[in-house]
Amino acid sequence: MRPARVAAVLFDWDGTLCDSGAAGLRAFEKALEEFGVAFTHAAYKAVYTPAWYRMYEAFGLPPSLWAQADERWLHHYGCERPELMAGAAAVLDALRDRDVRLGIVTSGTRDRIELELTRLGLAATFEAIVCHEDVANRKPHPEGIEKALALLNAAAGDCCFVGDTPEDILMGKSARVFTIGVLSEYVESGRLAACCPDLLLPRIEDLPPLLL
Repeated sequence: MRPARVAAVLFDWDGTLCDSGAAGLRAFEKALEEFGVAFTHAAYKAVYTPAWYRMYEAFGLPPSLWAQADERWLHHYGCERPELMAGAAAVLDALRDRDVRLGIVTSGTRDRIELELTRLGLAATFEAIVCHEDVANRKPHPEGIEKALALLNAAAGDCCFVGDTPEDILMGKSARVFTIGVLSEYVESGRLAACCPDLLLPRIEDLPPLLL
């Protein structure tokens, strides 16, 4: 059930608040190209997950090359300058105006996330930021959300988690928070719907009227 009082909203970063989908796709395509791996946008959308090693495996990249592929992805992504998703800034402002506490739970590295938050003027917006290095268990394990809730001193029953991948929704369900899926052009909509989020939105900007 929807929380009677929404005290905190946690967000995934890439593809949910930050319009990094196209940038991540281009970086992934360029990285795989360097290793001679065939790539199509349709295949990417069909298997997309924030767990990059599962992506490499799906595209047939040998495990011995995964660390190098990570380095090449970071190199290519570093040349990108993704902006916020349309309407995301207004969503964050609306939630803060109602004293809703905000956090991020992401598979991204802390250096990159903090750099992007600073560049986008959001360095002071989030009270809890849980990144790749902060957890032992990756999405969809609930550890990331549980750590964010502890940082906020918030109860799971008063919290929502917003994400754009099946792993996000499954993580939220495991953490017993209200889950909100946002459709993305880089993830097949059926895959997200199949996880049965508590709410499924076409756009991030549709969020505030449903919570406030």
